[in-house]
Amino acid sequence: MAKKKNIKESDLISFYMDYVLTHNHKPKTIYAFAKDNNFEEQKFYEFFSSFETLEQSIFKIFFDNTFAILEKSEDYHSFDARHKLLSFYFTFFEILTANRSYVVQALSRDKNKLKSLKTLSHLKQRFSHYIENLNIQTIDLKQEKLENLKNKALKESAWIQLLVTMKFWLDDTSTSFEKTDVFIEKSVQASFDIIDTTPLKSIIDFGKFLYKEKINMN
Repeated sequence: MAKKKNIKESDLISFYMDYVLTHNHKPKTIYAFAKDNNFEEQKFYEFFSSFETLEQSIFKIFFDNTFAILEKSEDYHSFDARHKLLSFYFTFFEILTANRSYVVQALSRDKNKLKSLKTLSHLKQRFSHYIENLNIQTIDLKQEKLENLKNKALKESAWIQLLVTMKFWLDDTSTSFEKTDVFIEKSVQASFDIIDTTPLKSIIDFGKFLYKEKINMN
């Protein structure tokens, strides 16, 4: 049988995700992966250097698809930073949910947490850039070095918040992941209230929610 020639990046990702979901592990070698899907091994290297870079691209594509949906929304462009971030979260987690079986497998496969973080490295780059361009209003420190440190801390804390939310979603057993929706609303609200140095009501509310969920999940 003639080998497939018109192989695109999206084809490789589709083949890979299907293999992982069917076999519950990634392919043993790129040669075997190419043979199973009837294309020349060289075609793989036109897009990826390894399975690891392919996996990183999958989560980057989840982000890109989220951003593309938001960009098409007229309402989104009229939102302030807080509501833009909420819209991002809800859309991003809809896409994760549509691919939940793969995401759970990809992020739960390695007990080594650093490997999971490496899988999300391209997502982190995209998300950090997104946060940087949200124009979140913070206190003006009036000194360049302090401003740079503040902006770096803002991006890192936003990334940690996304990771924590993903972990909550992975563990969420509620119908339609309703608890994750609540978690998103309360955590984003609390994080912006900290930045804005507003009263602690929403932060306390979020703390109560986390305390209750910790008890229930234990």
